[in-house]
Amino acid sequence: MLMSQKMKAVGLYKYLPIDHPESLVDVEIDKPVPGKKDLLIKVKAVSVNPVDTKVRGPKDRVEQEPKILGWDVSGVVAETGSDVTMFKEGDEVYYAGSINRPGGNSEFHLVDERIAAHKPKTLSYEEAAAMPLTSLTAWEGLFDRLGISLQPEVNEGKSILIIGAAGGVGSIALQLAKWSGLTVIGTASRPETKGWAKKHGADYAISHYEDFLPQLKQLGLYEADYIFCLNSTDQHWERMMEAISPQGKVCSIVETSTPLNISLLQQKSVTFIMEFMFTRSLFETEDMIKQHEILSKMSKMFDDGKIIATLTETLRPFNAETMREAHSKLESGKTIGKVVVSNNK
Repeated sequence: MLMSQKMKAVGLYKYLPIDHPESLVDVEIDKPVPGKKDLLIKVKAVSVNPVDTKVRGPKDRVEQEPKILGWDVSGVVAETGSDVTMFKEGDEVYYAGSINRPGGNSEFHLVDERIAAHKPKTLSYEEAAAMPLTSLTAWEGLFDRLGISLQPEVNEGKSILIIGAAGGVGSIALQLAKWSGLTVIGTASRPETKGWAKKHGADYAISHYEDFLPQLKQLGLYEADYIFCLNSTDQHWERMMEAISPQGKVCSIVETSTPLNISLLQQKSVTFIMEFMFTRSLFETEDMIKQHEILSKMSKMFDDGKIIATLTETLRPFNAETMREAHSKLESGKTIGKVVVSNNK
């Protein structure tokens, strides 16, 4: 009988504050074996997202087996499942993975080929690892949920307000919105984040600590045709309802902690929709392969110079101490762009 091969990983048993030394720990687990549609990936780099800190955050539960986080990966295909048709051993890939499977904070990782794509050739592993989850969230939010046209001429004269523009999703949403021909307004809170927003596609940068409508009016914009909320849906709800145009559309990626007054949607006949990047993989929807298609389009856009990567900091080595540092940076609320932990030796 063959013994299971082992690999190193970063995981957790207890859900603790990030400053606790056991919040993330170095572990050794079985190296996974690919299923029919799976790629076994030699992990080169991962980036940290709010989903990691939310899953890891304090709760009254203890895991018997280590829980592995990490849903933004770049690496090399080491092995393929029997039904894989789009990739071969040695291919460089990037992807965001699935929330209901172990994450990529490990030496090797499994991903369904339908949600992976070939890595942009012009990006390093670290730059590529920063992009899948935010790119998918931004693309799905803008084009699938809000229904924004991919034809710039159709969007001429229309505007979008992106709330929380300097974060990971905001940094790519700004670029995609500008590429699609919209007038782009990003919210930020500090001079450096406003500068970042303008560098990445915002025509205007306003404060998300003040009411949006008066600031838009000062710019001569009056209302926004679309709003993409990437920060505190509860806090900004009434401000968004004031700033959205009649028959406009609002999409949020942030769950609420308090009930929302949806009656505010009625008078303007506003559409409100949520975006969750893991929906397709979590429920294995019929259009699950669309994430492969989106990431493939994005890969070409990176290589063609139409959009730029949003990596701002790379941390090494690939271990629990470094991962705790990455989580801590993200939880500070002061990060701009993306933080990546590299395993590329």
